[in-house]
Amino acid sequence: MQGMTLEKILQATGGTYYGPERKREKPVSMITIDSRQVETDCLFVAIKGARVDGNAFVQPSYQAGALCCLSEQAPETEQHPYIVVDSCYQALKDMAKLYRSQLNVKMIGITGSVGKTSTKEMLAAVLSERFRTIKTNGNFNNEVGVPLTMFRIRQEHEVAIVEMGISDFGEMTRLTQIVRPDSCVITNIGQCHLENLGDRNGVLRAKTEIFTSMRPDGTAYLNGEDDKLVSVAFSDGRVRAAFGEGPQADFAADGQKDQRQIVFFGNQKQGGVYAVSVKNLGIRGTRCRIRSSQAEFEVTIPVPGRHMVSNALAAAAVALDMGMTPEEICRGIEKFRPVGGHGSVIETGKFTILDDCYNANPVSMKAGIDVIAGSDGRRVAIIGDMFELGSGEEKMHYEIGEYAADAGLDLLICVGRLAKHCFEGAARLKHVYYFADRQEAAEQLVGLLQEGDTILVKASHGMHFEKIVAVLKEM
Repeated sequence: MQGMTLEKILQATGGTYYGPERKREKPVSMITIDSRQVETDCLFVAIKGARVDGNAFVQPSYQAGALCCLSEQAPETEQHPYIVVDSCYQALKDMAKLYRSQLNVKMIGITGSVGKTSTKEMLAAVLSERFRTIKTNGNFNNEVGVPLTMFRIRQEHEVAIVEMGISDFGEMTRLTQIVRPDSCVITNIGQCHLENLGDRNGVLRAKTEIFTSMRPDGTAYLNGEDDKLVSVAFSDGRVRAAFGEGPQADFAADGQKDQRQIVFFGNQKQGGVYAVSVKNLGIRGTRCRIRSSQAEFEVTIPVPGRHMVSNALAAAAVALDMGMTPEEICRGIEKFRPVGGHGSVIETGKFTILDDCYNANPVSMKAGIDVIAGSDGRRVAIIGDMFELGSGEEKMHYEIGEYAADAGLDLLICVGRLAKHCFEGAARLKHVYYFADRQEAAEQLVGLLQEGDTILVKASHGMHFEKIVAVLKEM
């Protein structure tokens, strides 16, 4: 981590230093909150979490080679370098801002209600065909995860793709101040975190905070099929987009020409990058032709769901602007594989499982049902509660049940307190069942499922439906 000396870290965090003066100018090799990742000359941050107190691992970290530890409590001894701060969480963000200021890398921020992780993975698969690329690991997309992602970037990287997730107003502003993206991708505006954000207009306002620290000459890649994003303006209100003019749209701000561009993907009417001749290959993916003013090419997206076409278009839009060829883009898209719980297809020999259990909201739940509805064999969905939907949660669950019934699924299994409303909405299905909890459902699966079933497994992360997937894999 070039330039990250203890002295600079001390200045960035406003902490108090304990230890030998001669070591203040020594750089740290890495920054981590996980004692299992400690390496020689690293900085260990003793985060105090809900279940684990990092202070218990300070001495083991020194023994493993840590140069310094950072904590909210003073050390018992000054034998090793130690920095005390008011808040370890704030210190992580302060250090990340310092480190970002020293990086010469193209930074791409990704947000949206649905598809952030899949789009991040798709974009990384594509850009890696030409550039030395680093991406957010898993879903490390919050005010702890984003700094940890920044700390992994090294001088040899040419592109960094940073996923940015929020649940309340102000969070994205803090994240974008850390990332300072050169370009931004917003996948869509859905019904997520409505307990805090109120409605989709609130979601739009919170997500578009990403523009507050975007480079003045950066590009915002927006989904042109999203009714909220097509009306977007930069969050400070100074500028308004000239939509429908393709990738060279200009903006005016206070009489000055603002070089930021907005590129729409997924909507032919708006120009930009869009798809035609879309052919559903069922559980095996989608084939389509991608068109833009720069190129036209055919590609197979190897993951099911029409929503994956939008992810591919976002990746193509960014890649084309970065000078990549259609051949490079096709290779990257066709190498794409989702991370676990984000639409992975699992063949067990008995079942085909669509593991989409990492998270859920009404938009993504309907997308999952669409995939299963178009698949071969008996079409089964095991769905659970969707969290953080606010006062309309019961109605939204009922509507998901109606949607499943309209799709004509062969078997629907609803699990959880809120999913009871899905069960009620799907009452006209011939085979629909309700279970109060995951354990009760798991015990009944043997009697309900048949060999050859194609099964969607989807719920909010707190339902821990990965345990349902594990049961299915063992059947």
